[in-house]
Amino acid sequence: MSESDQHRVRTVSELRAIVGEMIPAVEVKLSAALDAVTIDFVKQSPFLVLSTANAEGEQDASPKGDGPGFVLIEDERTFVIPDRPGNRLVFGLENILANPHVGVLFLIPGTPETLRINGTAEITRDPALLERLTARGKPAVLGIRVHIEECFFHCAKAFLRSQLWKPESWPERKRISFGKIMAAKLGADADQIDKAIEEDYRTNL
Repeated sequence: MSESDQHRVRTVSELRAIVGEMIPAVEVKLSAALDAVTIDFVKQSPFLVLSTANAEGEQDASPKGDGPGFVLIEDERTFVIPDRPGNRLVFGLENILANPHVGVLFLIPGTPETLRINGTAEITRDPALLERLTARGKPAVLGIRVHIEECFFHCAKAFLRSQLWKPESWPERKRISFGKIMAAKLGADADQIDKAIEEDYRTNL
């Protein structure tokens, strides 16, 4: 047995022996529907991460963002995430077609607590709904309707530890060059690729 296998946690009982049992009072924060507080959080959130998995359990996490309130709340158990022009890989959308179970993490800049929602999703192309999800003069390409099964606020500890919302702790912006990543594979010029991507950022949100 390798050293890594020797220290691998394999059972729930082993896990609980290390982290302890769940605090009973924590279960109180779990809900199967939105309420006034969670609705207000979603309406103020400009950014979320959508977690999906395919039929084999292979996972993907996709960022979604727009102006605060970009997610449409249909009722206390349902909301719709607009899908806008992107890289067309559609990993998350394909996953939803194979496996509807999703997790969503809502964030508000400067607020260390986050809102976690688990449920099932479906993809809609309803023209009237996509028109309601219009931004910058363009309707959404598709809508991702999420049916809520569980929602709760996550505590602030991860954000406090990482100092994510403290600008004084931020490093200089790290520039990612898709040109350098893709040029050799495409047989193209890296600078031209980066310029094309910057133009896409300006004109195709």
